Amino acid sequence: MFTAGAPASAQIRKPDPEELAQRFAAADKNGDGRLTLEEAKAGMPRPAKNFATIDKDRKGYVTLDEIKAAIAERCS
Repeated sequence: MFTAGAPASAQIRKPDPEELAQRFAAADKNGDGRLTLEEAKAGMPRPAKNFATIDKDRKGYVTLDEIKAAIAERCS
């Protein structure tokens, strides 16, 4: 999203889906397809920072699809 008057560096860059999937897989230490807050803090700092927003139903983990949905919301 671009805000008038904001520097170009303030724009939200939509990550490459393949790169995002690779980063998610690397952060998912137990390979269960879910990131806990601890896993996110260790391997995906932006999702960790926004964990409570992404984990809308407060189940204690986020999935790759939930992270993608959060990114899509922010970039639209």
